[in-house]
Amino acid sequence: QKREISNFDYLMYLNTLAGRSYNDYMQYPVFPWVLADYHSETLNLTNPHTFRDLSKPMGAQTVERKHKFIQRFNEVEKSEGDLSAQCHYCTHYSSAIIVASYLVRMEPFTQTFCSLQGGSFDVADRMFHSVKSTWESASRDNMSDVRELIPEFFYLPEFLTNANHFELGCMQDGTVLGDVQLPPWADGDPHKFILLHRQALESDYVSAHLHHWIDLIFGYKQHGSAAVEAVNTYHPYFYGDKMDLNNIKDPLIKSTILGFISNFGQIPKQV
Repeated sequence: QKREISNFDYLMYLNTLAGRSYNDYMQYPVFPWVLADYHSETLNLTNPHTFRDLSKPMGAQTVERKHKFIQRFNEVEKSEGDLSAQCHYCTHYSSAIIVASYLVRMEPFTQTFCSLQGGSFDVADRMFHSVKSTWESASRDNMSDVRELIPEFFYLPEFLTNANHFELGCMQDGTVLGDVQLPPWADGDPHKFILLHRQALESDYVSAHLHHWIDLIFGYKQHGSAAVEAVNTYHPYFYGDKMDLNNIKDPLIKSTILGFISNFGQIPKQV
C-alpha cells in the first residue's frame, strides 16, 4: 500500500514463509494468473475487465464451471482414506509436472519433465505451447486443470523460446511445437510479454485485489468453511500439514498418499 515493496517481492516473501522454494518442484513458488485478456492487440491496464478475478480460485472463474465444481462437491460423500473424498478439486494449482511443463524448453527442466513423463515428451497437444490456450484450459475448458503460474512468467523471457531446438512434436492440427505462442499484445516478442505481464502484476488493479488471492492460497480461505464457501477445497491428501503420516499404519495407504502428493502437489502452509 505504501509502494515500498513490489507485488512480486511480496508474493515471493509469502511463498518463502509458506515453505515454497525453487529447490523443490513439488513446492515451487506459486504466482497468480493476473490477466484474462489474451486476445486484444493492445493491453489496457486501466480496464478492470482486462484482469482475472483474484477473489476466486481458477475453478470458479466462470459461473458455469463454478457450479460444476460445487455440484461435484455436493455429490461426493465424505470418506476417510479414499480417493473420492469430498472436495471441489482432485487436481492442484501447482505441482512438479506443472512447473516442469512451463519450463520444458530450458534445461535442466527439459530432463526433469521427461523423467516425470516416463522418459519422453508428452503428447504435443498436451504440451505448454500457448499462453492463451493454457489460460482458457485452466480458467474455463478443462475440469481437471486449475493451474496457476510460476514466478518466471514475470521476469524470464527465455523460457518462452525453444532456443535449444527440442523436437517437441506436432499437434493434431499440424502445428509444429517450437516457441510458446504469445498474446497479440506481445507482438511475438517474449521480452515485451514479460514487460507487460510484470506491469500488470504491479498495476493498481492487482495491488487493490491481490489480498483476495492471498487469502485463497496462503490464508484463511485455504480450508474449512471459508474454503467451502469460496469454492476452494482440494483433496485431503493435498493438505500436507493436516495429514499425520506417522499415525497411518498401513504402508499401502501411506505410499498412496505420498505418491498422490508427489504427483499432484500440495497446499502451502497457512501463513
